[in-house]
Amino acid sequence: MLRGAIVAAVLVFAASAQAQQLHPLPQQPADVPWPTQDWPEAPLPGDVDRPAFDLAVTEAFAGVHPRLGETRAVVIVQGGRLVFERYADGYSRDTRLNSWSMAKSVTHALVGAAVLQGRVSIDAPMGNPHWRAGDRRASIPWRDWLQMVDGLAYNENAENVAEAGNARMLFGEGRADVVRWAAARPLIHDPGAHWNYSSATTMLISDALTRAVAPGVRDASERRELMRGWMHSSLFDRIGMHPVVEFDPQGTFYGSSLVWASARDFARFGYLYLRGGVWDGERVLPEGWVDFARTPGPDANADIYGAHWWLTPRSGPGRPMRSLITDNRMADVFSAQGYEGQIIVVAPSKDLVMVRLGLFHGGADSWDALGDWSTRLIGAFGDRAAQAGIGERDG
Repeated sequence: MLRGAIVAAVLVFAASAQAQQLHPLPQQPADVPWPTQDWPEAPLPGDVDRPAFDLAVTEAFAGVHPRLGETRAVVIVQGGRLVFERYADGYSRDTRLNSWSMAKSVTHALVGAAVLQGRVSIDAPMGNPHWRAGDRRASIPWRDWLQMVDGLAYNENAENVAEAGNARMLFGEGRADVVRWAAARPLIHDPGAHWNYSSATTMLISDALTRAVAPGVRDASERRELMRGWMHSSLFDRIGMHPVVEFDPQGTFYGSSLVWASARDFARFGYLYLRGGVWDGERVLPEGWVDFARTPGPDANADIYGAHWWLTPRSGPGRPMRSLITDNRMADVFSAQGYEGQIIVVAPSKDLVMVRLGLFHGGADSWDALGDWSTRLIGAFGDRAAQAGIGERDG
């Protein structure tokens, strides 16, 4: 499919009824330079609720909130300027930390870059070489994989970590060939009908994207080098991000995790989505791609996930699990989330990106605490007036 037709298809999505309900994405202020080289800095705005903000910062770094664990970095950008930055002892603005599953949102961006280049059509079947002709899994479109409604049998977490899908795939029997392991998962739901959070799904996307970028290349070292170069030229270099991306022994990047970057670089990535996929006047992601990320998928029983990004529900605490942020007044907020409390939070109504990197050993209780903390920290900032228009606009 030609590039223009692909972008047009995404535009059709952006004009859908759901996309029309999205909060407008704020444009870059005319007097603020893009942070490709470094972040412009400013003091905390005068409308910040300082008592609430200071309490949240103290809880994060003084260890007074046991369920929050160890906070290693917090970076906040509002209006394009870095207004707060703090690191725990032993960490700095140059320290690269593990994304864990925040990498899934990076994979979403990489697929978007491939769509913009005409390499991928998200409504075409994605496929995998491990599936024979006629295998129903081979007919599932990229869109369903990105929204995690592919229907594969996969259990991300389990009480016994040795039985958890992600541990088995990355560190257990699947570690030598992650994609082969993921491709062996059977289909147990009709595609497009049932949401299930799945790192195996993202690994299959990673492999399909690699085959789209480097078709016919089988040598692991060559796959790795070609893909690394393409990632940088198509995404990372364009926004001034300098991550280290890990690959499996077969030369497939771990799209579900294992992207190492600084808090400032993770903030750059969130900022790309806050600005609708535009950077310094040029499109990095297709028009409508960010709206695709922040629109709930087709499963009526799931309202906390879009396309490889987590969402805040418009009502209630979230289905089928509690949302990171449950304050429905912040329903425009969407986020990348990773194991042990890694988050990039994008808040269009406040023209704000917040990054928190750290470590906790709890489960749902720690995520609930992190969500409450994030709500109070971001809620301390004042709203910014919405500009004209709905959804995304070119820079």
